[in-house]
Amino acid sequence: MAGNSKRRGAIRKDGTKKGMVVGSGGQPRRALKGKGPTPPGEMRPGHPKARAAARRAAQDQQQRRRPVAGRRGDGETPETVLGRNPVVECLRAGVPATALQVATGMSADDRVTEAVALAAERGISILEVPRNDLDRISGGALHQGLALQVPPYAYAHPDEVLEAASHSGRPALAVALDGVTDPRNLGAVVRSVGAFGGHGVVVPQRRAAGMTAVAWRTSAGTAARVPVARATNLTRTLQEYASAGLMVAGLAADGDVSLDDFDLATGPLVIVTGSEGKGLSRLVRETCDVTVSIPLAGRVESLNASVATGVVLAEVARRRRVGR
Repeated sequence: MAGNSKRRGAIRKDGTKKGMVVGSGGQPRRALKGKGPTPPGEMRPGHPKARAAARRAAQDQQQRRRPVAGRRGDGETPETVLGRNPVVECLRAGVPATALQVATGMSADDRVTEAVALAAERGISILEVPRNDLDRISGGALHQGLALQVPPYAYAHPDEVLEAASHSGRPALAVALDGVTDPRNLGAVVRSVGAFGGHGVVVPQRRAAGMTAVAWRTSAGTAARVPVARATNLTRTLQEYASAGLMVAGLAADGDVSLDDFDLATGPLVIVTGSEGKGLSRLVRETCDVTVSIPLAGRVESLNASVATGVVLAEVARRRRVGR
């Protein structure tokens, strides 16, 4: 009934009045929060620039995982040898390989035929793959329709070189390379060590050439018979060899003694060869018992690292034959 203030809900109970309700001004909890400046297109999901950035990131990641032919390896990652001549040379040299990839529909010549025959003879898997796959693996490098997968090299421990010498019944003869970075020099040294009765080669773990496919090929298969050891610390390894009774002789143009007067060549010996440019490092040179120079006739100031090592190994082998 109009004017009846007693009916239920007609009047507000005491203490329940909400008070004045105003806009968001003065009540921050109800205020709208701004989204800030508009982010760049690369950070906005679905934006064309964001999709392009995602594609570039995926391509960069794939490129980092892709093996590159001719890269100086560290012996811990597989390699891919590309090209008809390099593949055939590796197979001829007995480089260990896991698979030979041949492009589909490729015109075969004598090199392709020989590569397939050598791989089949050695039990290497022969895979026929689309040419696009080889393009992706090579990263744009010339592959000529052939690719050879080479597994990581299994390095020996420096102590295994001493064990090989003790089992041979001959005085120990080893070569240590100090900072030699050219894998062809490493392969040539391995070949010389095998030719002149050496027991192994020691290389540093860092800043030095590893047993890549190039080194294997240069060694002409000798790397399968001569152990190549990797030393975490070359100076410490040489000190351990000295404690085991080996004479540590470093090669240097300004050596203490000439190779003609080197009378200790018939005993247990480790020859240390320095890098192509800087020679022996300071710590390694201080570790050597003696430094030996090669007498040269002519205007040539120095020899290539692998050539110098081969000359000394040949002289040591000659003196050991004469001294029998």
